[in-house]
Amino acid sequence: MFEIIAKGGFVMIPLLICSVISFAVIIDRSLFWLKQRKGISAEEFLKLVEAGREKELAEKTSESSIIQMLAAGIANRGPSASLAMESAATKAVLRMKKYLAAMDTIITLAPLLGLLGTIIGMIRSFDVMSLAGLGQPHAVTGGVAEALIATATGLSVAIMTLIPYNFFLTKVEETVEEMEYHATKLEMLLSVSPSPLAGEGRGEG
Repeated sequence: MFEIIAKGGFVMIPLLICSVISFAVIIDRSLFWLKQRKGISAEEFLKLVEAGREKELAEKTSESSIIQMLAAGIANRGPSASLAMESAATKAVLRMKKYLAAMDTIITLAPLLGLLGTIIGMIRSFDVMSLAGLGQPHAVTGGVAEALIATATGLSVAIMTLIPYNFFLTKVEETVEEMEYHATKLEMLLSVSPSPLAGEGRGEG
């Protein structure tokens, strides 16, 4: 492996850095989305609200962005519920898109670095050809083969990053749609069900 890296030229160094960053981001985002599935679901959350069992929600913990948005609406019950959920949703989207810009940059940058390495290698091969002449074809073809290592590496890094990137981006888009759907349902529930605190206040009066 080290021999192949050395043959690929100096552009192999930034390509290796890109691959390490990509791998680290893939692990981080995978763990993030796994945590999103833990805890109470949005449907269960809304059923508790509909049943008037909102006190039980305080005992339910979840790292789900959807649940945190709905909890913000319950905590700011009233005219400001919609704004509270919108603010929480904006914050959640920023968390969901974290590091995706880095992956997008690597997808574009890695093939370009590979192409740069190949061009530099081809220039060296033509220099060998000009010095050795056409009498030593192995020297030329060997240089071309080494030059293509950089392109192959750049494409490999880009492909390795592209598939998870599209998956994570799709997850963000799907989650945003679910957030809009469940936020609307919660607003409907809050509009037809009076606040428990308001009921207690009328009872005392």
